[in-house]
Amino acid sequence: MATFLYKMGRFAFRRRPFVALAWIALLVLAGVGAASASTATSSSFSIPGTEAQKAFDLLDERFPGAAADGATARVVFKAPEGERMTDAGHKAEVEKVVAGLRSGSDQVASVVDPYAGKAVSRDGTTAYTQVSYKVSGMELTDETRDALVEAGDEARDTGLTVEIGGDALQAAPETGSGEIIGVAVAAVVLVITFGSLIAAGLPLLTAIIGVGIGVSTITALATVLDLGSTTSTLAMMIGLAVGIDYALFIVSRYRAELAEGREPEDAAGRAVGTAGSAVVFAGLTVVIALVGLAVVNIPMLTKMGFAAAGTVVIAVLIALTLVPALLGFAGQKVFGRKARKRQEQEQDGEAAKPNMGTRWARFVLRRPVAVLLTAVVGLGVVAVPAASLEMGLPDDGSQPVSTTQRKAYDLLSDGFGPGSNGPLMVVVDVDEAERPKEAVSRVTDVVKGMDGVAATVPGPLNKAGDTSVVTVVPKDRPSSEGTEELVRSIRSAGADLKSDTGAEVLVTGATAMNIDFSQKMNDALLPYLALVVGLAFLLLMLVFRSVLVPLKAALGFLLSVVAALGAVVAVFQWGWLADLFGVEQTGPVMSMMPIFMVGVVFGLAMDYEVFLVTRMREAYVHGERPGQAVVTGFRHGARVVTAAAVIMIAVFAGFIGSSESMVKMIGFGLAIAVFFDAFVVRMAIVPAVLALLGKNAWWLPRWLDRALPNVDVEGEQLRKELGDDAAEDERELVRA
Repeated sequence: MATFLYKMGRFAFRRRPFVALAWIALLVLAGVGAASASTATSSSFSIPGTEAQKAFDLLDERFPGAAADGATARVVFKAPEGERMTDAGHKAEVEKVVAGLRSGSDQVASVVDPYAGKAVSRDGTTAYTQVSYKVSGMELTDETRDALVEAGDEARDTGLTVEIGGDALQAAPETGSGEIIGVAVAAVVLVITFGSLIAAGLPLLTAIIGVGIGVSTITALATVLDLGSTTSTLAMMIGLAVGIDYALFIVSRYRAELAEGREPEDAAGRAVGTAGSAVVFAGLTVVIALVGLAVVNIPMLTKMGFAAAGTVVIAVLIALTLVPALLGFAGQKVFGRKARKRQEQEQDGEAAKPNMGTRWARFVLRRPVAVLLTAVVGLGVVAVPAASLEMGLPDDGSQPVSTTQRKAYDLLSDGFGPGSNGPLMVVVDVDEAERPKEAVSRVTDVVKGMDGVAATVPGPLNKAGDTSVVTVVPKDRPSSEGTEELVRSIRSAGADLKSDTGAEVLVTGATAMNIDFSQKMNDALLPYLALVVGLAFLLLMLVFRSVLVPLKAALGFLLSVVAALGAVVAVFQWGWLADLFGVEQTGPVMSMMPIFMVGVVFGLAMDYEVFLVTRMREAYVHGERPGQAVVTGFRHGARVVTAAAVIMIAVFAGFIGSSESMVKMIGFGLAIAVFFDAFVVRMAIVPAVLALLGKNAWWLPRWLDRALPNVDVEGEQLRKELGDDAAEDERELVRA
């Protein structure tokens, strides 16, 4: 592989105008496709294999249009103190709002009159109207949203308290200034690392081009592939981070090769052949982790994983082709003044001063047990809150208290009970029942008598007379354990009811869908971990020709990701430092957060493992002692890996300022996970373990060594083909 990539790097360097123009043309083409595509919508949400989805599909079949996934809104009215919503004046005003909503937009499917639909609280102080739309919240026009908001404003003018809940007010997640700050921090880190504006600008430029192509392609295909609006945001988050990092390692290796006295074209080829090999395998681990999300069998999550993986593939290709092409344009300008002076000193035979990476590696080698215990215990303490992890999906109750959605949620809870914000739909399939009406009545009576039920509202049979829907209002809020237990109780009773009446009972609705989604994510976590870690373990065995090094890498990852989950629970669930991170409302951690973070962080963690340990493996293969190889790896790689980690943390942390709660949580989780993995696991635990293992770290059974193909990531075969002599290796040993 190293030889092939060497030739690719030299080709890109020689044909730099052609390569640069080709990537620019792809960017323009993707941009034109994105500009001409329709606006991205919220992707359809389905959970194959669950009871809630089965019931939803049955409703769609038996009650055409009743199970449509269009947007909904609840306009909640509260009368002034001492007055009631049944007063003539207030009733007339509400009916005026209902009429205005019905005629306000052709996207409105139906509007329920609260007085006809029994949507007035028992004390008469609160009422609400339900508005159903023909399209999803992301497809609503500004005129439709304006009509909804204006209807509420007109009612407020009469003295009523009016708040609006539901997903009809949902808008595309805003891209705040945080992302720009993250990129700015990355630029500063790159300038400090390289001491050259040209060298610092190259990774940023190539990463932006790669993300531009990836995100534009996602936008262009959003409608065709039913991609959600957050898909491009997450692809941008990951693509920007890895794009900067991959280019950073190529540029750093290119500068090192120039410092050895190579010709620029040869240096570009060697940089792509060695560091580029690490980029390929690091990219593969990220792609495996993202594509592996398909095992969860949640279409939305699968699409997010594939879209982000595609952006990573683009980042790898750009690092291997566009980066060496731009290095050809840059020439010697990739060096700053200090770097050029240091290069001249080394060429004159002056010994280079040990850098921070060298000093740190030697410190760890002297005290491996103390460093290892400190790092493991520290991460273990941070991981403690993960034991209290509660998962769920966000609803209006998780919105900041200042929003109208949250105010509407609280008004409904006060007026109708907490469960009114998440009623359950009990679908009764009486196709095989001998007495359909009696079967529905029996199901209603059984459910009504269960603990945790506030009210039941049986619905009529459909036209075919084979299906009915019983609306069940729980006593507890939608995301509570009590409501989850109620769903399980109804489903448990379903078996007895079927044997007694012949009716099949299925529970669905947004609350039941959320419960099933969380359960499915829990069930998929271990199989997903086994698949991803297993494949990556095999991949790392190819890279390092070792059993213990990949095992250490996987265990270190698990430790860092559990610690990161502990930090997420502490901030977003317990509220520790919530104000610092802009968390206005604490609550359960989003169901997809753990498995998504596992996938992404695993790929990124393996990046650092590959980049850092590859240099150690390279030094060991060239004859250095195990301890000295660790020092050499840190001397060459610690500064760059540190810069890469700081950049990733800055980029991910920039998304903490997002208005989308999922993006905010994922941004924080990824940022803290990268911090733990790069600075605690890779910089402390890895060298400590390697110091304790010595030569055993690179042990590989002979039969396995013969069975595994030699991918030559360290470039040993490339060196032989290029005729590098032993004197160069000796000089390297002297400098080390």
